[in-house]
Amino acid sequence: MGAASSRLEKALGEQFPEGERYFGLENFGNTCYCNSVLQALYFCVPFREQLLEYYANKKSTGDVEDNMLTCLADLFFQISNQKKKTGVIAPKRFIQRLKKQNEIFRSYMHQDAHEFLNFLLNELVDILERESKVATELCENSSLKKDSNGPVNSQLNGTKKEPLPTLVHKCFQGILTNETRCLRCETVTDRDETFFDLSLDIEQNSSITSCLKNFSSTETLNAEDMFFCDKCCSLQEAQKIMKIKKPPNILVIHLKRFKYIEQLGRYKKLSYRVVFPLELKLINTVDNSDLEYSLFAVLVHVGSGPNHGHYISLVKSCNHWLFFDDENVEMTDESMVQTFFGSAQEFSGNTDNGYILFYESLAEKS
Repeated sequence: MGAASSRLEKALGEQFPEGERYFGLENFGNTCYCNSVLQALYFCVPFREQLLEYYANKKSTGDVEDNMLTCLADLFFQISNQKKKTGVIAPKRFIQRLKKQNEIFRSYMHQDAHEFLNFLLNELVDILERESKVATELCENSSLKKDSNGPVNSQLNGTKKEPLPTLVHKCFQGILTNETRCLRCETVTDRDETFFDLSLDIEQNSSITSCLKNFSSTETLNAEDMFFCDKCCSLQEAQKIMKIKKPPNILVIHLKRFKYIEQLGRYKKLSYRVVFPLELKLINTVDNSDLEYSLFAVLVHVGSGPNHGHYISLVKSCNHWLFFDDENVEMTDESMVQTFFGSAQEFSGNTDNGYILFYESLAEKS
């Protein structure tokens, strides 16, 4: 990696971003799924900055538990505080903690990067919410000792407090709303649900915009799928549509490239050509506002099937595109993104396909 590191430094020269570090991650036996996700998260600057701030606060109070959150924060801290600008780091402590935490990731078998990303973000939320709950209870107990005249918080008055949004929520959480319209009485029923990423069905020779349109297309509920309307008090035909009520600051899009084929009795990889733009307009929002996002990371699955292969990542940092392949880090061009759209022909042999896309809101950036 030494020669590659010096090549990267030479390639960037005086354009090397101030304070930035570009480090490859050692592979501990099929841990490319983990390395590629970690690189994308590291270059999600709002997330990195909030995580490092959290870690600094923890260290200043001497309250650093050994968990997935502190292991991730420590890895990010190690990278960002390297004296060298480029090199390789072994995420050994993080991998050990991951395997201890979840038996799925204990083997040396090929793992799914999307499954790992979901597990990691939800695990971080659980830890942060637990810590917030403990801190709130300590604060309330302290207040109760000071004030013995009666209840001093809304929970004691019978109303349940919603947990404060964590740094994960602030970066990645969006809200979907499921609108169902009864075709008899025209009553619209709304149901909200949160998300950290959008999983999109894909079609051959399509685009992210068309996939998003299909995601929000109107579905008619009839026959066995009829909707129970509370106003009609009976099952009725209805129309259902999914829209984005609150877009996230960081939009993560997962392309469903692995599909179960009943005739084969197994999953098959879809190497379909799906164009993902560098700038994306999010059109399927509740208020119909055209929100703009900028692509900053692409996780690529290399291989013909779901149970084997390799993961790499392309990352945009300070207007430079970088290629991360475990220990290897190289400078590349934004035109390389196009090579991972997929194949227009089913049996072309091109199996290097964009799998998870990370977009940052331009409104958030400004």
